[in-house]
Amino acid sequence: QVLLVESGGGSGQAGGCLQCDCLASGYTTNNRCNMAWLRRAPGKGREGVAGFHRDVSATYADSVKGRFTISGDNANNTLYLQMNVLEPEETGIYYCAARHACSEDSLSVGSYAHWGQGTQVTVSA
Repeated sequence: QVLLVESGGGSGQAGGCLQCDCLASGYTTNNRCNMAWLRRAPGKGREGVAGFHRDVSATYADSVKGRFTISGDNANNTLYLQMNVLEPEETGIYYCAARHACSEDSLSVGSYAHWGQGTQVTVSA
């Protein structure tokens, strides 16, 4: 059984930084493109935030480019999301997600079969 457990996140002020961590169990992959971070802002649907291409280069939603960094540690089955220069609009629940096959769109919500319970990120103005 795949289990993804997020931690970190929390509350911060605009312009500040936070980090989300994800520990995966029951799931191993040597392909970083099989894991990603997605989020759901209040009143909105889920959207992709950061993931990896097949060549393991990172890909980001346009709104977070230059401010967020995704990284992973395959040996420890962990995934990280470092969020800098946060904006209030980024308040929401951040999810770690996993899939069993890479696709061209690493930020596609529908391509991920497994989700964590999410961790809350709240950014105040």
